[in-house]
Amino acid sequence: MIPLTESLIRSSFVNASKGDAKRALLPDLDAVAWERLDLLGWQDAKRPKLHYVSLELDDEIATIMLRGTERPPGKKLLCSWCEDIVDGIRAASFVAPLGGESGRRGNTIGTAICADLRCSRNVRRAPSSFELRSEDPALLAHHREQKIAGLRERSARFVRAVRAG
Repeated sequence: MIPLTESLIRSSFVNASKGDAKRALLPDLDAVAWERLDLLGWQDAKRPKLHYVSLELDDEIATIMLRGTERPPGKKLLCSWCEDIVDGIRAASFVAPLGGESGRRGNTIGTAICADLRCSRNVRRAPSSFELRSEDPALLAHHREQKIAGLRERSARFVRAVRAG
């Protein structure tokens, strides 16, 4: 992922007002390992029910605002973006206001995503023994690349749906 700046993130919101984009509390962008990310996701520390995701979409950066929970859910859900259920914090239900007039009328779209929004980490982890029974480095690399490509495609599809309103 290309390194993002505060101004780039704030100007790239597709489903938030200018005021919401201005009030969003951003993570420490200097501490981000951009080369290991397919998307940047974070929770607003001041408003813990708000979450944000920035990703590259059609050669531009798109950022969406999501409403979720303050804490991870009690039961396991499959993340619809990284399709991981094994590692990290469980997936949670999120809703995103749609972009444009439809979103201003209160319409939303929902999905289950990793509650910690660290899908990029999940698709890069070593597969568990029941996921892939091989130690062949080429096969493991192919498996990882397929998971990364799937994350990029599924997350981009969701953001496109939000943007289209």
